[in-house]
Amino acid sequence: MKILQIKDILRKDSPIYYRMFYTGTLVLDLMNTEVERQIDFTVETMPTGHKEITVTMPDPIDYPLIPLTKQIKTFINDLSDAGKLPV
Repeated sequence: MKILQIKDILRKDSPIYYRMFYTGTLVLDLMNTEVERQIDFTVETMPTGHKEITVTMPDPIDYPLIPLTKQIKTFINDLSDAGKLPV
């Protein structure tokens, strides 16, 4: 399993400035098959500067969720650190 990209990322409006809500399309390579699933995620900046990321996927994926979620959170954190998420 490899995360190829998260495309069509849109930021939802939120009155809380330290919590950003996003939606997008997750593109995965599962067993040499490209799979696309809808994804919603939140990036919350804690007072210590640490980013806490939560991920929800409305559609099921035929892959163990704990390692998948961990890789998605790492991927989103890298996107956030690189400034590639909509502001």
